[in-house]
Amino acid sequence: MHPADEQILKVNGLSKSFFGVKALDNIHFDLKRGEVHALMGENGAGKSTFMKILIGLLKADAGSISFNSEQIENMDVHSIMKKGISMIHQEILMVPELSVAQNIFLGREIKRAYLLDEQAINQQAENLLQSMGLNIKVQTKAKHLSIAELQLVEIAKAVSNNARVIIMDEPSSALSEKEVEILFNTIKDLKSKGVAIIYISHKMEEIFQIADRITVLRDGKFIATKPAAELDKSNLISLMVGRELEELFYANSITQPEVILKVKNLNKKGKFSDINFDVHAGEVLGIAGLMGAGRTEIAKAIYGLDSFDSGEIMLKGKKLEIRSPKEAIREGIGYVSEDRKALGFIPELSVKQNISLSSILNYSKSWFIDENKEEKASSKIAKQLNIKASGLNQKVMNLSGGNQQKVVIARVLMASPSLIILDEPTRGIDIGAKHEIYKLIRKLTESGLAVIMISSELPEILGMSNRILVLSKGKQKTILTQKEASQEKIMQYALH
Repeated sequence: MHPADEQILKVNGLSKSFFGVKALDNIHFDLKRGEVHALMGENGAGKSTFMKILIGLLKADAGSISFNSEQIENMDVHSIMKKGISMIHQEILMVPELSVAQNIFLGREIKRAYLLDEQAINQQAENLLQSMGLNIKVQTKAKHLSIAELQLVEIAKAVSNNARVIIMDEPSSALSEKEVEILFNTIKDLKSKGVAIIYISHKMEEIFQIADRITVLRDGKFIATKPAAELDKSNLISLMVGRELEELFYANSITQPEVILKVKNLNKKGKFSDINFDVHAGEVLGIAGLMGAGRTEIAKAIYGLDSFDSGEIMLKGKKLEIRSPKEAIREGIGYVSEDRKALGFIPELSVKQNISLSSILNYSKSWFIDENKEEKASSKIAKQLNIKASGLNQKVMNLSGGNQQKVVIARVLMASPSLIILDEPTRGIDIGAKHEIYKLIRKLTESGLAVIMISSELPEILGMSNRILVLSKGKQKTILTQKEASQEKIMQYALH
């Protein structure tokens, strides 16, 4: 057994700056053997930078890190891994063409004479996965696994590496309930063997379920370390955002009589059928339903990203024949995709360039862009949306998730739409940034904009929508008013 309070990792006065901006400012942190220590903070709080320094991907400007009483702050990734610190990244780092077993033993292959001992590799990988309760065939190529399975194999890889400390970055973001159960059982097993875990997640209910202690970072500064048992959700939120969030949701209760969008008998074979709804000025129409219910497919049909077989789409009483997003933007429809990294912005471009992307023709004279005009317009909307960046020329890839989402919304708003479709607008962003997105939606609806909001988070749908359209397997089940709606009622319709 391990002494419960025995320290395995100690961090003192860690600081790191990028281009004169302090990403970490005098951070203190410690980790005990056999504990789960949650690291919490909004996007941009410094968690990623801190973890990259811990595993040797970045060098700190100041401060010390000791692991098993040995200083490690100047070691590289390979040396730190050999010492016994592993990280499971949110972006899976598997070689697609290699098998599960080959990925687990990548870089530490078992050999007989000079040849790979495939039999031993497969056998050891199988024993490992069985011991973790995972039913994954070790000879399957990584490219054939689901994201959830890849995540669990990554954990198995860290376990096989004899890691004494495992950093888990959003490990459950792609896992089903059943898989989260396997993950938590694995974590309990690792704890009993004295392995310490740094757990990063936006899911608060998980944190309280699994963590022994919680450390909060805010704006690159250390705020507090407390036993999880001494905190509740509202204490934790206020430590993370530096204020009480009195009201999380900001629904606009006053909608206008003018119908902005009318959808009549919309059909697409195999995707959705007989869809009928309208959206008023100043209204948020929430669309709820399980995965595969047809929510995103309907949004893409309205925006011209996908075709539909029959039906009518009318904007402000005018029948539309939209064949591309370019036409949708011209008609006054904006769309914020659920996959902001793939479809929402261009990571290598600046904040300014991304914001003006959809309306660049407004800032061009013959073949040239009027950069002054573009700068003024981008700066104005960036201020209105409270986009936090070192400047308009900062690359969007270097912003936090919440600020990236605001850049995407800013780009859509630059084209002055009368209707905006938000598909999973707060996916993967922290509580403080969610709060700001909700306030922004309220501000937009108060100015008369019509909003369609698709979300898998029922509290969000209930808190922000004036009416809720519920879909099930491509069919429209009901439209509920805010007063009629409840989580139970929505699920009842969504499951039938």
